[in-house]
Amino acid sequence: MEKDSHPRRGARTWFALFFLLSVAGPVSGQSGVKRNWDGGFVTATDGVKIHYIEAGRASTTGDFQAGGTPPSGSKTVGKVSLSNQRALPSILFVPGWTMPGWIWEKQIDALSKTYHVVAMDPRAQGESEKTTEGLYPAQMAKDIRSLIEQLHLAPVVIVGWSMAVVETMAYVDQFGTKDVAGLVLVDELAGGQEPGDAEMEFGVLKGILEDRKNTTDYFVRKIEFHKPHPEDYIQRVIAAALETPTSDAVALLVGRYTADYRSVLPKVDKPTLVCAARSPYFDRITAMQKQISGSKLEVFDGAGHALFVDNPGQFNAAMESFLSGLKSK
Repeated sequence: MEKDSHPRRGARTWFALFFLLSVAGPVSGQSGVKRNWDGGFVTATDGVKIHYIEAGRASTTGDFQAGGTPPSGSKTVGKVSLSNQRALPSILFVPGWTMPGWIWEKQIDALSKTYHVVAMDPRAQGESEKTTEGLYPAQMAKDIRSLIEQLHLAPVVIVGWSMAVVETMAYVDQFGTKDVAGLVLVDELAGGQEPGDAEMEFGVLKGILEDRKNTTDYFVRKIEFHKPHPEDYIQRVIAAALETPTSDAVALLVGRYTADYRSVLPKVDKPTLVCAARSPYFDRITAMQKQISGSKLEVFDGAGHALFVDNPGQFNAAMESFLSGLKSK
C-alpha cells in the first residue's frame, strides 16, 4: 500500500479527507460471488420503505424468548436450529454514508452460520426508498428502531459503521438500551465539531455538488479501501453509492456534520466494541472509546475506512470474540 505523505488537519470524518490523500496504485484480486440471502422491506415511522437483507435463521413472530419453545412450524436454517439461535442475540449491520447493506457481505456469510444477521439499506441508500425527508441521525435512529421492532430482533447487537455510529448514538439517546445486547462502533466518532472541521466539510460538500462521480470514485478507492480489491467489486461499490441522489447525499452529510451525541457516550451501559483504523483522527476515536464504560478497542493497522472489507478476518474474529463474551453473561 502506498502511504500518504500529505499532512492532515484532524478532520472529523473520512469525508473531509477526499482532497488530501495521495493517489494509490490499481487494485486487483478475485471477484465476489452471488449470495443467497433473504430480503424485504419494513415501514419507517414516516412511511418510508426501508430495505434489508437477512441470513441465518428464519425470522420469527417474536412471541418466545431465550430458552423458550419456538412457534409451531418454525424452520431450521443452515446447521443451527431456530430454538438454539433464539438464545443468541440477533445482529443488525448498519452501513455508512451512501453505502448498501451488502457491503457487510463477508460478515453476513461468516456470522450467519450461528446468528440471525440483518443488514439494512438506510433510507435513500441501496434499495431503500429514495426520499428527501428524514436524512438526519435522529430519524435514521427511528429507522433502526423500526427494523428491530418489525423483525423482532431484540436482543440485538447493533453494528454501526461511519455515519451509522452517530445514528447508533442517536438510537441510544432516544430509545435507551433495553433491547440492545451490545454495540459495535466502527471507525467514526459520535459527532461534534472541533476547530478546522467546518472548513473541511464545506470543501467536501462543494466537491460532491460539483463533481459527484469523481468524488465518489475517489472516496471508494482511496478512503474506504487501503488494500487491493477486484476492480469489478470496486465498481459495484461505486455504483451502489451513486444510487443515492446527489441532493440526498449532501443532505445526509449535513445531518451528520451538525449532529453531536458525545453526551450520550457515558450513558451506554451495554458491552461495546470500538473498531478503528490508524488514521489522522485515531486519537479522537480512542478518546471517545474511553468515555464508554467497559468498552474494548480493536485497532486495524493498514486498513482503510471500510476496515471490515480490508481486514475481514480480523474483524470477524473480533466480532466472534465479542459475541462469545455476550453469551457468557
